[in-house]
Amino acid sequence: MKNVQRFTILLLFVLTVTGLQAQDKGIQFFHGTFAEAQVKAKQENKLIFMDAYTSWCAPCRFMAANVFTDESVGEYYNAHFINIKVDMEKGEGPGLSSRFSVMAYPTLLFIDSKGEVKSRTMGGKPAAEFIALGQKAVKSN
Repeated sequence: MKNVQRFTILLLFVLTVTGLQAQDKGIQFFHGTFAEAQVKAKQENKLIFMDAYTSWCAPCRFMAANVFTDESVGEYYNAHFINIKVDMEKGEGPGLSSRFSVMAYPTLLFIDSKGEVKSRTMGGKPAAEFIALGQKAVKSN
């Protein structure tokens, strides 16, 4: 019985450590309001990348599971943007949806610290195309 308990504890430990390491590889999203993200973007002289999504959107779920978790995506986006995810149906989402004319999901927005949209696109993208979108937004800014 003690061996089973030890094995269970070891297995839980390994799964926890593996899960934490996987989370560190992709995009690190800012946890705060859009206004707070604007302040941080101004302080760090970066654009804001906003993922405007909904919980029921299949391409949004694809991006969250397969693209935002990609290590190369995380390296680029974490270095160049203040990243924020906003559910367009909850909290400040409906107001931001109206403000930025979000008509489809996901809408991927690149916004300066003043709140001006510099670039936008709609729909899910593979990792390489998503990195290219970020590079184009940085160059145009």
